[in-house]
Amino acid sequence: MCELLGMSANVPTDICFSFTGLMQRGGNTGPHRDGWGITFYEGKGFRTFKDPNPSCRSRIAELVQEYPIKSCAVISHIRQANRGGVSLENTHPFTRELWGRYWTFAHNGQLTGYESLDTGRLKPVGDTDSEIAFCWLLNQLEAQFPEPPTDWEAVFSFVAQSCDRLKQLGVYNMLLSDGEYVLTYCTNNLHWITRRAPFGQASLIDEDVTIDFQKETTPNDVVTVIATQPLTNDESWHKMPEGEFCVFHYGELTYSR
Repeated sequence: MCELLGMSANVPTDICFSFTGLMQRGGNTGPHRDGWGITFYEGKGFRTFKDPNPSCRSRIAELVQEYPIKSCAVISHIRQANRGGVSLENTHPFTRELWGRYWTFAHNGQLTGYESLDTGRLKPVGDTDSEIAFCWLLNQLEAQFPEPPTDWEAVFSFVAQSCDRLKQLGVYNMLLSDGEYVLTYCTNNLHWITRRAPFGQASLIDEDVTIDFQKETTPNDVVTVIATQPLTNDESWHKMPEGEFCVFHYGELTYSR
């Protein structure tokens, strides 16, 4: 299985601390050695860094770890390949355009029967079940909402129903973002934590690193981190139950089902 990492914040925030912990799980403290990727949103644009090599010894991952790119929405993924070969085109996250927005997607799990999913005009570049599921999901959204929607609650409800359908094909843990909203869906393993004032200290599980968030934030900051497994050993993470769908908007939980 792969591992996911996402962030939603009300002010541009770096994810260096959490990414440092995740990076170790990519071939060092974990078996996810088949590539990694991360996407940072900046306004309507985005930056993506990917490498099909293990993150624990990737020079590109070191760059991301040491270079504090600040963003309000981040999607990251470390891969343990089960569908599709180890290659750059099969490395998550995947990004496509819909309604004049860039959508980024990462998936943890394994699906069967995904080959019959209708992706419409959206053709997968690689050969993973994840990318096909992403293209199918956006195709469903475009068919349901041909024009850019104004009722986002209706969009979220439709995405949740579509995720329920994908869950019928196997394990489907998902992160999806358009740079403003971060959408999550859980089949078996997905956790989140919202950090806000008063901030304290936190220590990583996978690396001997401790941070004092009070020194790195302002009293108005709100930052939610989503991960397959908790990244810190001294904070209370919320474990999502099976079938739960959540939407975070600038750090706050604004929709759940």
